[in-house]
Amino acid sequence: MSNLDRQAALSVCGGRGFVVAEPVRELLTPRHVQLGESTEVRRLLPNLGRRMVGAWAFVDHYGPDDIAGEPGMQVPPHPHMGLQTVSWLHDGEVLHRDSLGSLRTIRPRELGLMTSGRAISHSEESPKSHARYLHGAQLWVALPDAHRHVEPHFQHHTELPAVTAPGLTATLILGELDGATSPGTAYTPIVGADLSLSAGAEARLPLDPDFEYAVLSMSGQAEVDGVPVLPGSMLYLGCGRSELPLRADADAGLMLLGGEPFEEEIVMWWNFIGRSHEEIEEARTGWMKTSRFGEVKGYDGDRLPAPELPPVALKPRGRVR
Repeated sequence: MSNLDRQAALSVCGGRGFVVAEPVRELLTPRHVQLGESTEVRRLLPNLGRRMVGAWAFVDHYGPDDIAGEPGMQVPPHPHMGLQTVSWLHDGEVLHRDSLGSLRTIRPRELGLMTSGRAISHSEESPKSHARYLHGAQLWVALPDAHRHVEPHFQHHTELPAVTAPGLTATLILGELDGATSPGTAYTPIVGADLSLSAGAEARLPLDPDFEYAVLSMSGQAEVDGVPVLPGSMLYLGCGRSELPLRADADAGLMLLGGEPFEEEIVMWWNFIGRSHEEIEEARTGWMKTSRFGEVKGYDGDRLPAPELPPVALKPRGRVR
């Protein structure tokens, strides 16, 4: 999915400056962003004061939207660089096309994982004949310097491992959790999991104390370490946890996001992650004036033009808390 903000700002992310080295309970409020004509997303990352969680650098939550008789998601061809996109659905379908020639329909609780590496472009849309409701999350993972120029590739996994406990099913999206490993390719120590809690569930999920974590609420209402988390909000948890208490009085859906704190400082703008203003500027020029990002074939419409790039690079700031 694209960042369609026509006033996209440069953000300096990563490093240890914003990492909290102890357990905390920091509730993040989303920013509402219009995505096309009929889809509004709640943007949780980057957030004021909280730029990343491990290598997770971008989190949008959308729906559930009633798109019966509507076009649904319509995101024109656009570029990516230096990151992975993770498509995750609870309801509906998304048709993925990319400049590699991939054409896949992603359905609920299937992993659509696109590694942009040095350069890729793609589009996302609701199929012409689609389900009534659309509900999901789109996430980006920053690639470390050693792997950010890899050849672009796309993975679609329909079967994913799960960790279970009474009242809890944790479907592993990316990385490792409690001995289970996702088939999706990861380039940093990371975890992403879809948590389904049944009514009356009380569970403790094992965590890695060296990771920082956050929990995104998808549906229902659950308590995460005693804090009620409503749909479309995210609770940042910091580091130093070996387990996470979860409780739900009614059925609820959550996403657990975590990973080793991302030590490298990155520059994120529009749909690019780089290491300098100059590198971002080159990527923008590459999309607008060259064939660097390839061509998405089959999408009925024009590709997305890049917004204007701010002329001044940001300076890293922030201290370890």
